[in-house]
Amino acid sequence: MARYTVAVAGATGYAGGEALRILAAHPNMEVTCVAGHSSVGDKLGKHMPHIPQLADLTVEDTTPEALNGHDVIILALPHGASGALAAQLDPNSVVVDLGADHRLEEQSAWDEYYGGDFYEHWTYGMPELITGKAADGSYLRQRAALPGVRRIAGPGCNVTATTLAMQPGIAEGLVEPDDLVADLVVGYSGAGKNLKRTNLLAAEAMGSALPYGVGGTHRHIPEILQNFAHAAGLDAAEASRFTLGFTPVLAPMSRGILATVSSRMTDKALAMSDAEIRAVWENAYRDEPFMILLPEGVLPATGNIIGSNAAHIQVAVDRRAKRLLAFAAIDNLNRGTAGQAVQSLNIALGLEENTGLTMIGVAP
Repeated sequence: MARYTVAVAGATGYAGGEALRILAAHPNMEVTCVAGHSSVGDKLGKHMPHIPQLADLTVEDTTPEALNGHDVIILALPHGASGALAAQLDPNSVVVDLGADHRLEEQSAWDEYYGGDFYEHWTYGMPELITGKAADGSYLRQRAALPGVRRIAGPGCNVTATTLAMQPGIAEGLVEPDDLVADLVVGYSGAGKNLKRTNLLAAEAMGSALPYGVGGTHRHIPEILQNFAHAAGLDAAEASRFTLGFTPVLAPMSRGILATVSSRMTDKALAMSDAEIRAVWENAYRDEPFMILLPEGVLPATGNIIGSNAAHIQVAVDRRAKRLLAFAAIDNLNRGTAGQAVQSLNIALGLEENTGLTMIGVAP
């Protein structure tokens, strides 16, 4: 059995911790280095007591010297930090960036939403992303770009939920591209492991919901539009054909995202029956084991996907409003971040795609 050594930077944050939790049970991976910043010198068990088999690892400083020499390097760092560090990492290692630095293909989108240095686009780590159609009408997938790559950009969590919900409708021209609206309910771990009175103290958060990143300012918007362009068979430069009203709302739960994505229906969709529209989603996800199209009438709930790499999907039609609605529930730390990264890593290394991952959630 192939065995790979793994270094994880940002190991004591939420995304890094979830990567460690998955890797600790992965039969082909051995975590041999954990790196951090304020936690340097601590035993990992002080910060991640739920992963006892890695508890005795000492958190090292996040330097190229500490990370290099490993087969796999996972970067769970704030945007701007991984881009600068990545240039100093071993080109023969497989590096997976869980942050934003290598997701966007167009510098203009980066400059507008992030600013600072623009880094090279890496192979995008969403295997199920539709990237157009083949001559026979079958879907092309991002999965085909992943085997053998050495640099993988992990998608954003809100991006993942929004994309997986609506991409079949985009690919088949069922929704108007200039009328897309996404409203997301997001667990607090999506805001990171920083103490902020306004949203991360229990006394402020419990029993309260809070919108953030409103008015077209959220940094995940250009990445979603980039994905929608690809789902339509277009280049990222044509993402401006799509518009998205995007409103995430923090809700008093630790994990999970529930995305509701809607748009006016095109004439093509209006001429189809509800069953025919549902069949589009069935066809798109029939051979995707982590994509679970729920039985008709059953709506996704975040409580059913916690701890899993699955996405629960549903589609509905509002004939009176002439709108199509698509839903997705994911675990923001697993499917939305670390699980999807490991899935892409498995493909890159030639392993079975589902190795170390589960479709089974923890409920209640």
